[in-house]
Amino acid sequence: MDDVVIAGVGIHPFGRFDTGYREIGAVAARGALADAGICLGDLDMVLVANVGAEMAKGQNVLELVGRPGVPVFNVEAACASSAGTLTMAAELIEAGVHDAILCLGVEKAPKGFIAGAGFEGWQIESGLGITPLYFALAAQELIETTDATIEDLADVSVKNHRHAVDNPDAMFRSEVTREQVLESRAVCPPLNLLMLCAPNEGAAAAVLVSRKFARERGLDATVRLRSVATVSRSADDWFVPAVSRQSARMTSLTARAATLAYERAGIGPDELDLVECQDTDAGSELWAYRDLGLCKPGEEAALLRSGATTIGGRIPVNPSGGLLSKGEPLGASGLGQVHEIVQQLRGRCGSRQVEGARVGAGHVLGAGHNASVVVMSRD
Repeated sequence: MDDVVIAGVGIHPFGRFDTGYREIGAVAARGALADAGICLGDLDMVLVANVGAEMAKGQNVLELVGRPGVPVFNVEAACASSAGTLTMAAELIEAGVHDAILCLGVEKAPKGFIAGAGFEGWQIESGLGITPLYFALAAQELIETTDATIEDLADVSVKNHRHAVDNPDAMFRSEVTREQVLESRAVCPPLNLLMLCAPNEGAAAAVLVSRKFARERGLDATVRLRSVATVSRSADDWFVPAVSRQSARMTSLTARAATLAYERAGIGPDELDLVECQDTDAGSELWAYRDLGLCKPGEEAALLRSGATTIGGRIPVNPSGGLLSKGEPLGASGLGQVHEIVQQLRGRCGSRQVEGARVGAGHVLGAGHNASVVVMSRD
């Protein structure tokens, strides 16, 4: 993918707010347009990611920004919804169909566990339809099949909360200790409360344009979208190992998306300078180390313990604080990663800055068995 530039990004902080999703989304949209230096009328299309709001949600947000008179489409793929907007926008621009598309993710998720995630009736009736249980089973498998411990799970949370201290867009900005994480309320063993992200509210946006459009308008073409790979489950993939262990005979959905993204970008995982991954829970970040090719199978905990995934390490993971600190507004979380990576590649993250960052990757997983990996680079 050679022709897609990320000309601007915008964000509404993640947390809990008295304003509605329309107002929250409008803040991020306006921010991305202003950052790109264009107006709504310059766009060819708007793609809006959201999971839980009403019909015509994207159109409702755009009413507060302006009326561009261009198609506005709503995209839903659970936590991978933002990835859906990026996939469609990038392919349309690369194909020469459009020159400028706004991708917007927005959410006002209710408090508590995520419901309505597409589980089958028997799973719901047997208690398996609660998302933390799925992640807990995956964490149990990680502990049983590698040298990872519950202390390692706690240390993922410690690392990400430390990263978020200076992130003004994160919901939780206080450091925590390993002891605090381990002593927090048990939710679903081995996961405690501080090992799980909180569904919340927020919005993020990105303006994607063609190189020609950027050149003609004099826009910042510093950050290029190198590739985006979004896949859904096939017969050979697993999403999370839910009822019985499947990883020995099946392929990770994330690993398949990562392989495609790296191939399309013409890089290997060793060329990444930072990663934003879907740490829905602490165990998921460790799984991502393996599936994104950051380490060999069985070396997930060792990579964490080495300090490589902290800011200042070889491959910082979730320098934004990740979902464990930012929270997860489902439709916006993927574009929130894009916002962080773009700002890192621009060198605008202050005390959280990854020194010399030139290539970054974002990773999301969505209910319904969707995974996406996006690669961005600084030219």
